[in-house]
Amino acid sequence: MLTRRIFTLGAAAIAASGPLRATGADGAFEVSLSGDEWRERLTPAQYAVLRDHETERPYTNTLRGERSPLLENDRAGTYNCAGCGQGVYRSETKYDSRTGWPSYWEAIEGSVGTQTDRSFFMVRTEVHCGRCGGHLGHIFDDGPEPTGKRHCINGLAMTFTPDATGAVEGHPVPA
Repeated sequence: MLTRRIFTLGAAAIAASGPLRATGADGAFEVSLSGDEWRERLTPAQYAVLRDHETERPYTNTLRGERSPLLENDRAGTYNCAGCGQGVYRSETKYDSRTGWPSYWEAIEGSVGTQTDRSFFMVRTEVHCGRCGGHLGHIFDDGPEPTGKRHCINGLAMTFTPDATGAVEGHPVPA
């Protein structure tokens, strides 16, 4: 039975896990901006995902009236953090997980970090950009070989740079 005390203790534990703040040796990410600076740089939906840890709707890849085209993208190139532009995933590791979000079996080496996410009364592995700390999505242990991992990533958290031209597509981030 869920008592008020158990609910309160669970809510406190979730709040204590809180959003990711920093990882560097000095306690800061390479790219650290104020909330106002992030709001100027990102669209409202990108801010909601990257900074407030919200999740876009599956299969539609929409949030707050914005839509990411990256679920259907099948071109060769690099998926970049929409917050700081760091490459986080390569197209060679993307696959159709049938979950409704862009999925990858591996991140670019050294580009992401993880932490335990205890929100919504479950334990998951959150994946974030290693350069700016932006929330990208979650990692699960039900992916394909060779890693067996599924990096389930919000399309709104990323932009895409194709290999052929170097032109940026997706939802550009204002400079």
